Amino acid sequence: MCGTLATRGDDGQVNTAPRLIATDLDGTIVRHDGSVSTRVLDAFSAASEAGVRIVFVTGRPPRWMAEVAEVTGHAGVGICANGAYVYDMHDEAVLETFAMSIHVATDATRRIREVLPGAAFGVETVAGFGHEEHYHPRWSPDPLLGVGPIESLFTEEIAKLLVRDNSIPGDDMLALASPVLEHVVEVTHSNVNDSLLELSALGVTKATTLALLAARWGIAQDEVVAFGDMPNDLDMLKWAGRGYAVGNAHPSVLAVADEHAPSIHDDGVAQVVERLLAL
Repeated sequence: MCGTLATRGDDGQVNTAPRLIATDLDGTIVRHDGSVSTRVLDAFSAASEAGVRIVFVTGRPPRWMAEVAEVTGHAGVGICANGAYVYDMHDEAVLETFAMSIHVATDATRRIREVLPGAAFGVETVAGFGHEEHYHPRWSPDPLLGVGPIESLFTEEIAKLLVRDNSIPGDDMLALASPVLEHVVEVTHSNVNDSLLELSALGVTKATTLALLAARWGIAQDEVVAFGDMPNDLDMLKWAGRGYAVGNAHPSVLAVADEHAPSIHDDGVAQVVERLLAL
């Protein structure tokens, strides 16, 4: 970006426009019906024209990114599966994988079963999704790796291990699982209405992969603005120079974010981006 764009906010503080905008998708810019508003798309287009990099940072696997790439013009880079993949939005291809080992996945599974004996498991790899028979996916897994004991579906490319237990809310699952998984894997969840945990390799989060890309591009931490709404966004919002929780965010996200944006229903991300780009 040539020069520095800045605006003075309502509080009198001078806000310098970012060189990188990182945004979560579902619940942050993607509405429940799967749509992204024209205002949000226009705001990102204006930011790109000003030389600001846009990175879509999501828990979604790569196979769920085609529609996002189509809507956003096949431009830029995405971070998928909570940091496990770097994804080329133009070619719709995985560029890098930060995988969990079979040994670690097996150990994490054992630990989860000790505190959530009714849990069912699924596994996400670059080749597709597999799950245990009593794990019921919310969406049709395509391609399907197989159905059976989860350990039989582990490969060398485990991006994410998923844990479902419909007898307990997701927040409570996270509280039970976090202590037994400390220093083993990263654990989070991304849907307050779903009893689902998402496990990634230790040290792999949305924040770590975003930080890696920013460093490669010569972008400083304080030149990054990030938007999110769920616990899997927490590390990213804490790491970014400015982390915004949208108004509809999970209470834990609203509590720690540097700043709050209006709700997704009010195009909150677009409102902030427009303000930051205004001369």
